[in-house]
Amino acid sequence: MSRADLAKHSCTVARAIELFGDVWMLMIVRETFLGNRRFDDLQRQTGASPHSLSQRLKRLESIGVLRRETYSEHPPRHEYRLTTMGRDLWPVIVSMKAWGDKWLGEGTPSIDIRHKACGNVILPQMTCPECHEPMEAHDAQARLSREFEHERNAIRSQA
Repeated sequence: MSRADLAKHSCTVARAIELFGDVWMLMIVRETFLGNRRFDDLQRQTGASPHSLSQRLKRLESIGVLRRETYSEHPPRHEYRLTTMGRDLWPVIVSMKAWGDKWLGEGTPSIDIRHKACGNVILPQMTCPECHEPMEAHDAQARLSREFEHERNAIRSQA
């Protein structure tokens, strides 16, 4: 299976991986959550080459994660702001941060995320939207759609 095939899957995890399975894409999103919106700041903080950054910004804009806004007409300059779709990536970034702190960190975390209302450090926690009980992987059951089940069986039969 090629990476391009991921975009054709009915599984939205595979489709999201096709979009964000590139080191620079999520680094750019991280930086926009940290308040960096201008090309030079994004380039400096991510370490991406100008060409790579330009390509990724165009891609993030084309899929609707970022929107480009002009802040200077002469010379033309833009900044990149998260759209609603982009802001919906916040739990993904925070969860990756928490996982990295737990399994890859050495000492004090590089970033604390605090609740503005009370000032406490937050940790991501999944809860059931109905009963509000905390959930972990062993508390969940995956049910495949018929389409996804057929895709998986087709892949299995190709082996």
